[in-house]
Amino acid sequence: MKVPRSELVPILAKLSARLPAKKFAGEVASYLLSSNRTGELDSLARDLVSYRAKDGVVEVTAVSAHKLPPKVLKEVNQRVKRIHPSAKKVIVNQRIDGDQVGGIRLELPGQQLDLTVRGKINQFKQLTSGN
Repeated sequence: MKVPRSELVPILAKLSARLPAKKFAGEVASYLLSSNRTGELDSLARDLVSYRAKDGVVEVTAVSAHKLPPKVLKEVNQRVKRIHPSAKKVIVNQRIDGDQVGGIRLELPGQQLDLTVRGKINQFKQLTSGN
């Protein structure tokens, strides 16, 4: 019988707190493969990140053209804590996107903060086009 994601996510959240990241990823992959649910990985990951955020563990993906220096990572952490004041812990994952000209995009549970050069240009275009 297929366990609904709504029941699976709390179980995975508890498991993720107890296991090292690689071991946890292996266990999840094994479960998804054995239950023929690999197509649910992305949605399950989003659900897990949202669930953990409600518990005070906020995960953010910082997308930039280059690896971020420690000073910028600290600023990201502070900004996330302003957005989520109840956050007990902030986890910043970095992703390099060579298509970005500059700046940073923060992807949080249920929202995105675009501070990239391209984002600023698009915002300027919208403001000047009258739409």
